Amino acid sequence: MNPKALNMIDVYYAPTPNGIKIPIALEELGVPYRLIPVNLSTNEQKRPEFLQINPNGRIPAIVDPDGPDCEPISVFESGAILQYLAEKFGGLLPKNPRERIRAFEYLYFQIGGVGPMFGQAGWFMRQPEKVAVGIERYQNESRRLTAVLETRLQQSPWLAGDEFSIADIAHFGWLRVASYAGVDLKDYTAVQAWVQRIGERPAVQRALAR
Repeated sequence: MNPKALNMIDVYYAPTPNGIKIPIALEELGVPYRLIPVNLSTNEQKRPEFLQINPNGRIPAIVDPDGPDCEPISVFESGAILQYLAEKFGGLLPKNPRERIRAFEYLYFQIGGVGPMFGQAGWFMRQPEKVAVGIERYQNESRRLTAVLETRLQQSPWLAGDEFSIADIAHFGWLRVASYAGVDLKDYTAVQAWVQRIGERPAVQRALAR
């Protein structure tokens, strides 16, 4: 066995907007990892062995064999994983204190706002029985949140400031499929250009090709 494989981070993964965040971060950081696909259609994420890693029964999750005190550690919730990886490997977080704060602001903005609202909008839009009030509520909120990103990206090349960070990675998965939530990026030209720039990054392309 390749000795490096022993230190690989295991990434429990499905190709969803949340799932792709972690391979992108690891590719950007140059950290070796192993993808472990989780079949969501058969509820593998609810099996007891997976719940030992993530008691919430969701992807993504990781197991780092070289955690604190050289002991393995599992980490769940995409925002927590991104922060853990950035802090451990010393990348994807600005050194400038003000921009570092902005990175965390927009990371949590995605976790608490963009992800849940886009997800709900898409879910309501695809139900056999249309619930107009649900579709309208979550589409409108998704568009409002995208407008917040548009304003920021008109002022700055990246969400934290001058540096690409975990904040950008967190949002990219959802904004690249914004139409899922009924959001047309033609109405948000700065966001559209930002999505394109991220998609052209070699590390992002490698992660999406896995």
